[in-house]
Amino acid sequence: MAMGGDASGVGTWTDQVSAFDRVRSVAETLSQPRPASYIADEAHVAETTARTHLDCLVDLGILLESNHGGITMYSPDPLYTRMQTVRDLLDEHDRDELIRRKSRLQDQIETWRDEFEVESLDALREQAAKADDAAERRNILETVSDWELVDYRLGIVEEVIENYPMYSRNYQSYI
Repeated sequence: MAMGGDASGVGTWTDQVSAFDRVRSVAETLSQPRPASYIADEAHVAETTARTHLDCLVDLGILLESNHGGITMYSPDPLYTRMQTVRDLLDEHDRDELIRRKSRLQDQIETWRDEFEVESLDALREQAAKADDAAERRNILETVSDWELVDYRLGIVEEVIENYPMYSRNYQSYI
């Protein structure tokens, strides 16, 4: 049984992870802007506590703050997220491994091109729009989503490979 008497693990999370880290964890994984109340519920903290921590995360450049219909919303800063991914790649892979990773990502895109007989992601989107069958459309849209993610990752890997001498030299001097 988890600490705090909660079999779901929430008790363990709230006992072992600070309120700030829980708010940050929830906020950094948002796929769309959310209000402080939503983040507070997910992080198991009071809304005032969440707001305090969210304001700090905005000041640190980790989150973006926007106003939607008079409600303050929070979302991950895409530039911060991208730079964290660059750091993770530098921590986990040398240049040769990055080149192999790039090849695997390119192979995956090529597989989708062959499977759906398209040359681009936009062409696949058009194919989804023209699909008559709902199951086929869902399958294509799932692939569109996967392709977008692989394309995003490929772009970051290519950036790290291209700038590897500068990134690794500057990064390694700080750690």
